[in-house]
Amino acid sequence: MLDAVDAVLVRELQRDGRATFQALADRVGLSRTAVRARVQNLLETEVVRVVGIVHAAVVGAEAIGHVSVTVDGSAREVAAAVAAHPAVSFTALTAGPYDLVAQVRTRDDPALAAEVDHIRSIEGVRSAEVFRSVSTVRDTHAVVRELGEVTLDDIDWRLLQELQRDGRAPYTRLAHIIGLSQAATRARVVRLMRTGVIQVTGLADPLALGAAELGGFGLVVTGGLRKVAEEVAAQEGVRYLATGFGRYDIVGQAEAASRAELVAVLDAIRAVPGVTVRESWHHLDVVKESYAVELPERPLHGA
Repeated sequence: MLDAVDAVLVRELQRDGRATFQALADRVGLSRTAVRARVQNLLETEVVRVVGIVHAAVVGAEAIGHVSVTVDGSAREVAAAVAAHPAVSFTALTAGPYDLVAQVRTRDDPALAAEVDHIRSIEGVRSAEVFRSVSTVRDTHAVVRELGEVTLDDIDWRLLQELQRDGRAPYTRLAHIIGLSQAATRARVVRLMRTGVIQVTGLADPLALGAAELGGFGLVVTGGLRKVAEEVAAQEGVRYLATGFGRYDIVGQAEAASRAELVAVLDAIRAVPGVTVRESWHHLDVVKESYAVELPERPLHGA
């Protein structure tokens, strides 16, 4: 469990992964040197990983499926095999109606269907049910707003590749890689973030932040779906929410410091007018959580 200062630093990095040491120091009331040492320790111990998450529309990964899997035999072995596939961004062992859940991101529905078929073909998988996400209402680890018209050149693509690997890569290093001045490099990175092409954020160990309990839920809704979804997404503890079609109208994920608090989050969701919790499940172990995507290899001019 983190002390109060480190907890604030992690939250600030989740909000802005490229926040300067001085801005972080001002936030917690310590010296820049002390904050630099704390942040470095948080990164080295992997309490938090700062990564760039590229907007799904940029890379053509807008077809998202939430797959609920039942297995024969070892759920952990099946989860490891599911997680090994590049299109799978999230996998967790669960207690509830299913043995594990996974999120799959692909370019279109035929590709999504192929990925689900791949999951069904894994030895030990008994069944795999799919919820097709149509709209992401809340995601603490990705850009959910609409992406406007953005033109990317080879240098932008190279920056996106580097920021996916290390969201806090210094401008000096990025400038050396792309062959521009630090000022020009900074301007490009800022543009990529402000336009929503990439979000640089901290992926934190939930246990370190006191969020020891994670759970998922599937809702059915009466009335206007978008309005209900936005109200559910606004509830304390909800970190992911998507509308779509399948056996639910809404799929979401919640986090809490204790099991009792997780129950309270679900009760708050049940209290939203028009909501019925059809199913809920407890995340026993997160096997994979990765938002990196394969970007096109584009050599820099003159490189």
